[in-house]
Amino acid sequence: MEQKIGKDTVVVVTGASGGIGRATAVAFARRGARVALVARGEKGLDGAARDVEKAGGRPLVVAADMADHASVEAAADRIERELGPIDAWVNVAFTSVFAPFTQIEPDEFERVTQVTYLGFVHGTRAALKRMLPRDKGVIVQTGSALAYRGIPLQSAYSGAKHAIQGFTESLRCELMHDRSNVKITMVQMPAVNTPQFDWVLSRLPRHAQPVPPIYQPEVAAEALVFAAEHPARREYWVGETTAATLLANKVAPGLLDRYLARTGYGSQQTEQLRDPDQPANLWEPADDPGGRDFGAHGDFDRQAHGASPQLWASQHERPLLVAAGATAALALGAFLLRRR
Repeated sequence: MEQKIGKDTVVVVTGASGGIGRATAVAFARRGARVALVARGEKGLDGAARDVEKAGGRPLVVAADMADHASVEAAADRIERELGPIDAWVNVAFTSVFAPFTQIEPDEFERVTQVTYLGFVHGTRAALKRMLPRDKGVIVQTGSALAYRGIPLQSAYSGAKHAIQGFTESLRCELMHDRSNVKITMVQMPAVNTPQFDWVLSRLPRHAQPVPPIYQPEVAAEALVFAAEHPARREYWVGETTAATLLANKVAPGLLDRYLARTGYGSQQTEQLRDPDQPANLWEPADDPGGRDFGAHGDFDRQAHGASPQLWASQHERPLLVAAGATAALALGAFLLRRR
């Protein structure tokens, strides 16, 4: 099944005020889509709307807290009234805390879970409520290598991503059982250069950073748009490190435990001391009140990669398998000829 994104396509992107969500909204806009921008931050949403317009799309700004089911439902109602029936819903919104588990307060852990996990559940429910009666539509979940492999200092986020993975697998089976034409897929992301490292609640001594190698948010956005257009695949992997991490975790999880225990603290921090006045978006959006529009990119443009060969391979898995099979058959044929 393929769904072409075009001028009449209505797409919802949550977490659209910054980072991957913002880049994804722009990527859909370049195809001429009508893009509903769902987030909390006023300045970020206004900036995202300008970006979408410049890219050729039609934006609709909808302020909503993804942790609040009623707010998400109201947002979905407004989107369908003003833009039309929703064709694709892309869940991106999240929040996090960078700290050892014992330094995260119970209400903070609960809030991360409400936004990062239940926000996806609420968004998926709102999408299904409208897509199932029409028997069409696509839901794309923004995942992470951390959906399979937890890392130190990110227990709340890792737990939420694991939960999204299990929830999505369960729902996919139910849709298949019902022979529904509504599709759901997941995109597992690597470390991405987003503004989250400037606004995440952190108790680390030094400034937080994504674990290198780092990719630009446009790479993630390309993957999410591709997944929306090709949702038959159950999931996509972005970044060579994502593939390596997931495969290593299957083969030698204990060895990976020891490696991350040794390297996981240092690799998630720069040499710069953390600014004690750094904003945090756990409870309130970082760009409100009196904040700034953070945009799609973080502070790591110099280190970030603008392309992922592994993503291309993931998108072209079937022809690559056919080519590999043909190559193997030719090699076997040549070997047999030599034997004869």
